[in-house]
Amino acid sequence: MRFFGKAAIAMALGFLAAMAPQMASAQDAGHRVAVVDVAYIFKNHPGIKDQVAAVENELKAFGGEMQKRQDELKAAAEQIKAFKPGSPEYSQQEERVASLESKLRLDMARKKKELADAEARIYFENYTRIADGVKFLANHYKINLVLRYNSENMDLEEGQSVIRGVMKNIVYHDDDLDMTKGVMQYLDKFSVAGKPAATR
Repeated sequence: MRFFGKAAIAMALGFLAAMAPQMASAQDAGHRVAVVDVAYIFKNHPGIKDQVAAVENELKAFGGEMQKRQDELKAAAEQIKAFKPGSPEYSQQEERVASLESKLRLDMARKKKELADAEARIYFENYTRIADGVKFLANHYKINLVLRYNSENMDLEEGQSVIRGVMKNIVYHDDDLDMTKGVMQYLDKFSVAGKPAATR
């Protein structure tokens, strides 16, 4: 999302002024490389967390609704036993059970796809904003390479944490090269500026 206009420019100038002390030493030392922890941003930025939580809450609500419908299907299947096999009532109940089961499967598949698409949209849109923030900072501070890294500390009690730590591409970096905090501030300030005005 691109941000233009006087308000956005004013915010940009204020943002850069606030970030200058953090990035100045790296720039003065001639560094043209920086790092950013994208995973940390996704896990910790309040706006992104709220979006993900909304999808998760919708999934929970849907799960409760599906449980009720599964109970209804189970009860309908039990009712078949009350009818004589081959009777019109038996056949009618069989058709009702088949219809309930078919609709349940279809609705579950549709909702799962809808929620998966919503989650993918959250990650796509926010990654685009993160990339815009990285580009914004990199252009201002004359950085021509930004590497993605993982700031997670290894936990000996968790095997997967150790594996992720061992597989890190960056073993060491100067803290002044980390623009993660700056990108999060960019998301705070500029995502608000880029939102369309409410129509209702």
